[in-house]
Amino acid sequence: MRVTLAVTAWVVSVVSSYSHSASRLPDIDNEGFIKDCVHIHNKFRSEVKPRASDMLYMTWDPALAQVAKAWARNCKFSHNEKLKIPYRLHSNFTSLGENIWTGTVSIFSVSSAITSWYNEIQYYDFPTQKCSKVCGHYTQVIWADSYKVGCAVQHCPKVSGLDFSNVAHFVCNYGPAGNYPTWPYKKGYICSACSKKDNCVDNMCTNPQRDKTTRFYSVVYPDWLIYSRNRHLSLFLIVSPPILILSAIITILVRHKWPHLSLLG
Repeated sequence: MRVTLAVTAWVVSVVSSYSHSASRLPDIDNEGFIKDCVHIHNKFRSEVKPRASDMLYMTWDPALAQVAKAWARNCKFSHNEKLKIPYRLHSNFTSLGENIWTGTVSIFSVSSAITSWYNEIQYYDFPTQKCSKVCGHYTQVIWADSYKVGCAVQHCPKVSGLDFSNVAHFVCNYGPAGNYPTWPYKKGYICSACSKKDNCVDNMCTNPQRDKTTRFYSVVYPDWLIYSRNRHLSLFLIVSPPILILSAIITILVRHKWPHLSLLG
């Protein structure tokens, strides 16, 4: 019975610690956070209407995430003034794009934030490039040439420029920057304007060299970080509790039916 109680206590401690960490806003190395940022951006990019002939597949960039995190910590509802020339915040891009979302911690999710940017499509007219309200967040999300993204979310007691408090301040940076005077992508048959070295995946152009990263499988395993030990640890934490609980139940049933049976051998 002492063994059973010990196992139960361990399982409870694992579940409790997981719940506690899940209640916090994710950091930039959180696997689920990275997956959501990349997946939701690419979902909207792959579904643009009219269809895009040159839409590049977007992949995660840790350096861009660091830039986003550094700026988010300032808790300002304004854009980073050092994203463009003459500043150089990224080794591969001379200028970076940026989207910002701010809302209460209780309603924050990567999906809701990026979706709010995409919803600006209602104000954007593709044929004329005219915008009736605010469209820059939408056009950056679906900007064909922006193929790298890095995001961060910061808890801020208050954000300058806004009246409400206890907020989640979500920033995404893009490389290369979009939103210059032209269409966000080329209209046409999907992938028809991709480079000859590109493949077509989910209506987007992919390229092993362009999409290559040091920390994230971008195409083959878009949901996984490269660090295999993290995946193995995650699998262990998921599988272990049910196995231990089942073992404890079996032990209790066996001891109940055969009280004099020694399980130690």
